[in-house]
Amino acid sequence: MRQLKIVPALDAPCAVCKLPTQWGEFEMRVLPAPHSEPVVLSMGDVDDGEPVLARVHSECLTGDVFSSRRCDCEAQLHAAMEAIAKEGRGILIYLRQEGRGIGLYNKIRAYQLQEQGADTVDANRLLGLGDDLRQYDTAADIFAMLGVSSVRLMTNNPVKVQALQELGISVTERIGLHVGENLHNLNYIKTKQSRFQHWSD
Repeated sequence: MRQLKIVPALDAPCAVCKLPTQWGEFEMRVLPAPHSEPVVLSMGDVDDGEPVLARVHSECLTGDVFSSRRCDCEAQLHAAMEAIAKEGRGILIYLRQEGRGIGLYNKIRAYQLQEQGADTVDANRLLGLGDDLRQYDTAADIFAMLGVSSVRLMTNNPVKVQALQELGISVTERIGLHVGENLHNLNYIKTKQSRFQHWSD
């Protein structure tokens, strides 16, 4: 069995509270993992052995907080929360890996290069950074701690599906999140589909 890398339980010492939202009330957990503090929003009974509707969402300050239209992150986050609330059961894991893992400072530097004509992949490479540095070990650990071994994953990203499968989480269904497209992010979304092979269906 793969050894968990973060705190050994979600009951303690993580911080837990109720989080009322426009879609319903979630239970919010924040884990005291050094330098990252991943967040878990959950609703309903998730440890009953049935596949759980889930989203693993990477932090996007510009989109999630400031409603930037350069990406589709905020729309995906809210669509996932709405879907979980509608079903009354599910998990959203919010990982603090801004800019596909390059951090906020480098993400804004990459935006500057995109404004000069580079796409999101080439901008990272021009900065000497990887295309996608995100990791999903923490998400797999959190699912395991919650008693979840299989999920119905809301994602367009095949790498995320493969990573979770390799980490022992069965993805029984993949649900597309095609929301938030606008004139400002159309090229960004097309680049994700052409260069990261994100699903468009």
